[in-house]
Amino acid sequence: MDLHLHDRVELKKAHPCGSTQWEILRVGMDIRLRCLGCGHELLVPRSKAEKSIRKILTKEESV
Repeated sequence: MDLHLHDRVELKKAHPCGSTQWEILRVGMDIRLRCLGCGHELLVPRSKAEKSIRKILTKEESV
């Protein structure tokens, strides 16, 4: 899966705040996500993150 910084993604499961939309803050072996509902940050292994992403909502445009 092709993930980039500041992409917005939708996960399969909702966060306890009710939001399913997250922003990618770090990409590598681990992926750091920020909930767009409450601002909670989460660091998960890349394999787990790729399985839980339903779709990429917006892609960061390359300059």
